[in-house]
Amino acid sequence: MLIEIIFWISVVFVFYAYFGYPIILASISTFKNHPIKKENIRPSVSIIIAVYNEEKRIKGKIENTLIQEYPRDRYEVIVASDCSSDKTDEIVQSYGCNGVKLVRTPERTGKETAQKHAIDIARGDILVFSDVATVLQPDAVSRIVKNFNDETVGCVSSIDRFMDTEGRISGEGTYVKYEMLLRALEAKVNTLVGLSGSFFAARKEVCFNWATDLPSDFNTVINSVKAGLRGVLDHESAGYYANIMDEKNEFTRKVRTVLRGISVLMKNLELLNCFRYGLFSWQLFSHKLCRWLVPFALVGGLFSNLILIAHSRMYLCIFICQCMFYALAITGIRTTLLSNFKTLKIPTFFVVVNLSIVNAWYRYLRGERIVSWEPSKR
Repeated sequence: MLIEIIFWISVVFVFYAYFGYPIILASISTFKNHPIKKENIRPSVSIIIAVYNEEKRIKGKIENTLIQEYPRDRYEVIVASDCSSDKTDEIVQSYGCNGVKLVRTPERTGKETAQKHAIDIARGDILVFSDVATVLQPDAVSRIVKNFNDETVGCVSSIDRFMDTEGRISGEGTYVKYEMLLRALEAKVNTLVGLSGSFFAARKEVCFNWATDLPSDFNTVINSVKAGLRGVLDHESAGYYANIMDEKNEFTRKVRTVLRGISVLMKNLELLNCFRYGLFSWQLFSHKLCRWLVPFALVGGLFSNLILIAHSRMYLCIFICQCMFYALAITGIRTTLLSNFKTLKIPTFFVVVNLSIVNAWYRYLRGERIVSWEPSKR
């Protein structure tokens, strides 16, 4: 029966996107392990911080960057201002005596354009990118550059860590733990598919073909793979940041992230050619494209299940479970206080993420592309 086929394909697809892919990765990792050959090397480093109207946070970020335990004659700090209209540039210039450089775009053109201006003047062999809201430990740069002793490594991602409102390290969310596990498996088997945008590093040669209209944390991996290199995860390098204060802003951020990710994939569809890119093609398909197609499988599963409830009690029970899951999500969305309970948190997050994906596809198909940026308030 066609409706049954649609239902079970939908169920299997959603299961594969979230559970099947990591399970297969874990299975592959038992016999295929690509370790990183780390050493205490000291290459020249350029730390790049892209900003837009960050007068309240840029001072703290610069001071956090200047205390890095790295030979001062081996690294430089470059702040790339995306045509900031507040006192950001003035504050950055006040640190000129400390060797901090300011580059400014002539007009507001986006984060990646600002980063490209910094790359053009960067002297380091390794480029380290860090968001203004991200706090680094004093040995963060020393730790992340160790990975580049391995000649197969093109870029390195940090792990994400949350801080509470008082600056204390707090627990990780379920989704962050899931993503970090997935990245760890990907790096062990082959290469990462995406980097942590808040803190990552790359060889300068990987950044020569810098796209100004594509998200750097995704595109840098693609550039590395095209150069025959790989992206890895460093568990010893962490970027610490606070949760976004406004959940509405978090939804907007998710839409923006997915929309830009879809744009990258659509401009690099040749990477899905497994005969040329091998395992990475499967990883890209599974981690990115499958995840972005889940909302459509959910809709297919719900409506086909609705039709099938008259045929079997099993389908009726499954439909009731689906309805209860979405009811919990709706309750969590409408009641912020209650959404702190774990019984509401997971379904709420799951539904919000998939709604943001649908929104992103709608905008992409309308021809909308995001270049300019508004830093998330944390």
